[in-house]
Amino acid sequence: MLNTVVFIFRFLASGNSQISMSFSYRIAPSTVHSIIMSTCEAIWNKLYPTELPQPTEEEWKKKGEEFYSLWQFPNCIGAIDGKHIEIQAPHNSGSLFFNYKKSFSVVLLALVDANYKFTIIDVGGYGKSSDGGLFARSILGKSLEANTLNIPNSKPPPNSEEPLPFVIVGDEAFPLKKYLLRPYPGVSARNDESKQIYNYRLSRARRVVENAFGILTQKFRLFYGRIQLSPENADKVVLAACVLHNYLRNDVNVEDCVIENTDAPSQFSYVTTFRRSGGSASEEAMSVRENYRQYFENVGSVPWQLEAIRRGRAFQK
Repeated sequence: MLNTVVFIFRFLASGNSQISMSFSYRIAPSTVHSIIMSTCEAIWNKLYPTELPQPTEEEWKKKGEEFYSLWQFPNCIGAIDGKHIEIQAPHNSGSLFFNYKKSFSVVLLALVDANYKFTIIDVGGYGKSSDGGLFARSILGKSLEANTLNIPNSKPPPNSEEPLPFVIVGDEAFPLKKYLLRPYPGVSARNDESKQIYNYRLSRARRVVENAFGILTQKFRLFYGRIQLSPENADKVVLAACVLHNYLRNDVNVEDCVIENTDAPSQFSYVTTFRRSGGSASEEAMSVRENYRQYFENVGSVPWQLEAIRRGRAFQK
């Protein structure tokens, strides 16, 4: 009798096509497809209540403590980014799923904690959309804007008496908000060492989401290639993979696999970088970023930050 759990893990981990799985197990391609879809749905329905629950206020605080302990970024509750999952060209979809990489994709928008685990995910965005646009339309973005996610009130970070709000961190594709920090753009930060320090510290915290996507892809090599599924079915596979990723990370001690990086601030992103200083950001949002900048430059500094940005400047010359 076919073990469907082993079957789905082989499908996700090997990256084999459904046709290849059909030949390996000597079952019809339609049966392979049916097994994959039903098993992915079952995995998601069984695991998401325990592996992807909405955090309480105390759990958000714990995530903030973990970010400071591991990445020295206070009051940070997550790093956000989007990942394009390449799929076959959907029928009659026009350019909706056609992305800037000249391929068709659905987007996984994810908020990741300090331990490389997904906290909140949004799957199924059109490939043509930017991360910032997807965020604004997502349940996560709307909930943060409406303040309905049990986010704790501001509190003073270590070594300071001035309270700072709890925030998430993202790259230049995301808007600057009072609850979402993004880097200073290159032109603004080029000749300002304190802004470069802020960008480095933010990049150091933000890279956990890039790492989480990398770990997800290494575990489930299906994401290395093009998924031969419709967008709706690809969404089910991505949801199952994300919840399995969290389940498998429960026994992993992140401190054993942290890689210190004191090189230049990360500048890579999955979308075109927006060159703007504040754009339509509110005065309150820009004030929050300034307060974090001042904290990192003064009482919240770490011994290696100046060496890191200076090495980065030397590398760019």
